[in-house]
Amino acid sequence: MTRKYAFLSIMVGVLMVVFAACGPSATPAPAPATEPPAATDAPAATMAPTEAPTEAPPMLSGDVTRGGRLYDKWTEELGVDVPDGNHPLWAAQSTNTRTGADTWRCKECHGWDYKGVDGAYGSGSHKTGFKGVMEMSGKDPSEILAILKGSMDPDHDFSVYMDEQDLIDLSLFLSTELMDYSTLINADKSLVGGDLEAGQVFFNEVCADCHGPQGLALNFGDAAEPEYQGTIAVDNPWEFIHKMRFGQPGFPAMPSLADDGVTEEDYANVLAYSATFPTSSPVTEGGVLYDNWMKALGVEVPAADQPLFATQSTNTRTGADTWRCKECHGWDYKGVDGAYSSGSHETGFKGVFEASAMSAEDLTAWLTGGKNPDHNFAGEGLMGEAQVGMMVAFLQSPKVDVGAFINPDKTITGGDLDNGEDIFSGLCRDCHGDDGKAINFGDDTEPEYLGTIAVDNPWELVHKVTYGQPGAVMPSGHNMAWTLQDIIDILTFVQTLPVD
Repeated sequence: MTRKYAFLSIMVGVLMVVFAACGPSATPAPAPATEPPAATDAPAATMAPTEAPTEAPPMLSGDVTRGGRLYDKWTEELGVDVPDGNHPLWAAQSTNTRTGADTWRCKECHGWDYKGVDGAYGSGSHKTGFKGVMEMSGKDPSEILAILKGSMDPDHDFSVYMDEQDLIDLSLFLSTELMDYSTLINADKSLVGGDLEAGQVFFNEVCADCHGPQGLALNFGDAAEPEYQGTIAVDNPWEFIHKMRFGQPGFPAMPSLADDGVTEEDYANVLAYSATFPTSSPVTEGGVLYDNWMKALGVEVPAADQPLFATQSTNTRTGADTWRCKECHGWDYKGVDGAYSSGSHETGFKGVFEASAMSAEDLTAWLTGGKNPDHNFAGEGLMGEAQVGMMVAFLQSPKVDVGAFINPDKTITGGDLDNGEDIFSGLCRDCHGDDGKAINFGDDTEPEYLGTIAVDNPWELVHKVTYGQPGAVMPSGHNMAWTLQDIIDILTFVQTLPVD
């Protein structure tokens, strides 16, 4: 049976289990052998009573692979808020300048290789000086559980933040699942072995359905710092193996391979093959910026409306909307000649459908104010040089007229409902739910679900399915090698889902 899994990273907020500040609990020395009692003539009633045998602690049971995800980012796995401030023990070091969420992640102190200061985090920006957790391997999980509850240092008590089963899962992971990755990865990040051909076969069977044929379908970073499967394989191969083994916190669509009979050789092969992947995707990155570059970059909305918005009077929106490329040029890229030629979104501005014929120099000038100073999207608090380049790549990519599929009344012609449902079930359902209502893009007053968008603005759905969603890890159909027909088929099915 073909196995279909996803490898997802990503990354960003969480736990620090700092065994370093307290050290492992000492193992009790064995009790000396007891001599048989000497013979005595004393009455039995005067002899010392026999002590009852000590009851053995109960065996702990739980989910070790979940424990691996908790080690990665427990707040994400549990779906809880990051505690306020830094972890209390973070102040004991001064070499790692991260703050907030990162200081609460186990991996940030003890490393993806579990060796702390003696491993990959022995130098560089992640160095803390804290020891690793490798010596927890094989230790009694009950003893580890006590340490997680602060038995050796009250500042290392995580029972305030995680419940008993969470801590048990983490303890079992530390006791039974730590693996020495030095047999696969050298200290300089080069790989010890790995068969590219075998890695390609495994990747295509298990990973490609979610990550795309070149590992570019999912961006675990953002438009400021894109991070794809190839990025992680090259920059942090220890993280790559950990996430392959245990999955991605808070993302059930990516299962663990640790319990699936995957061998060290398999991990080495997939890692070697993934290290050959591209680490950027300018067209899709630009497509996400076109949608909402502020959200994609995680920057504040400029204080005033976009200067050119004052030159029109039909669209009364203000603030962030006035800075979105799509608000002037449309989801169909045709501006006043397309879906935004009338209605509340009308601005009268022309589209960018023909921009693919323009030179990179001219497009750059348009984006940086060279053609019109009021159309400058570059600079402090706006887009950087790299993001302008992404926008140019997106604008120069050929645009397909979807008018043959999307009718003026927003109904669809030529879509294959069954194929759309198959694709949705294979990749979209895990996040959006069976009915497309697992994510509310609106609010309680005006909910907006996947079906709502498909019915109200099918051009928007086509754009987001093709390029992804700003500020979220969402597969890009462009990098899944989906055809326009595939995307129209998905739209056809999604239009059957509930709208409220």
